[in-house]
Amino acid sequence: MRMPGEHEIMHIIDAALREDIGDGDLTSEAIFSGGGLSTARVVAKEDGVFCGGEVVRMVYRRLNPEVRVVARKSDGEAIASGETALMLSGPTEALLTGERTALNFAQRMSGIATATRSAVALLAGTQIRILDTRKTAPGLRLLDKYSVAAGGGTNHRMGLFDMAMIKDNHIRAAGGITEAVRRVRAMHGTRFEVEVEVTNAAGAREAAEAGADIIMLDNMDRDRMSEAIEIVAGRAKIEASGNMDEMRIKGITDLAIDFISIGALTHSVRAFDLSMRFE
Repeated sequence: MRMPGEHEIMHIIDAALREDIGDGDLTSEAIFSGGGLSTARVVAKEDGVFCGGEVVRMVYRRLNPEVRVVARKSDGEAIASGETALMLSGPTEALLTGERTALNFAQRMSGIATATRSAVALLAGTQIRILDTRKTAPGLRLLDKYSVAAGGGTNHRMGLFDMAMIKDNHIRAAGGITEAVRRVRAMHGTRFEVEVEVTNAAGAREAAEAGADIIMLDNMDRDRMSEAIEIVAGRAKIEASGNMDEMRIKGITDLAIDFISIGALTHSVRAFDLSMRFE
């Protein structure tokens, strides 16, 4: 699990700071522009998985290099309610100006990591891996996917450029699965994996015969999944997708599935409850 490149992350941080600060922090500048130093803690208010410490450090480095951020919890580490994730010290004005931006990043990232860890735990003892999707917050994909990895999940394709995924609209527009796969292979050969989304056993058969590397079984119930898996017979890897909540996951862990993808890890995750407390 590696943090994305600093250059790319700084673009995200700069946009967030511009959005929040604009022409200046009217409150903190008025009260603390004369100076003053403070210390603060970022504290968890629930149990989960912490993520985002390095991003918080980068937020404050951009605002004021005199702010020091010391991690008490590493990204991907379990944290209990009341525990301290980060210690901060430095100019009071900078600590306050960066508070909301820093917490917004850490709360979202920790929420994603926590949700991912919960999903991964449901698959203990199996070889199935949890995948994320492209259903990320616009502009935050690098951080969203990093947070999934911190929670123990596996990143799927980063974007449209690193894997070919043939979905329902591609299939309709191309005139069928076989033709869609043929066109992708004709242009790219075997440089990229080809995944095909199917909704029934007939589609799974056609995708396997067309040479798909991965077949996504989309919104199928257990019986239809079992039928499709039997038809594919190991000719492609199998991904299960579609409203994968705890009950759905528990009901298919004994099937010969390689991946379960969950869009909700990033598209509708609940922010983890963190607060910054001055001392």
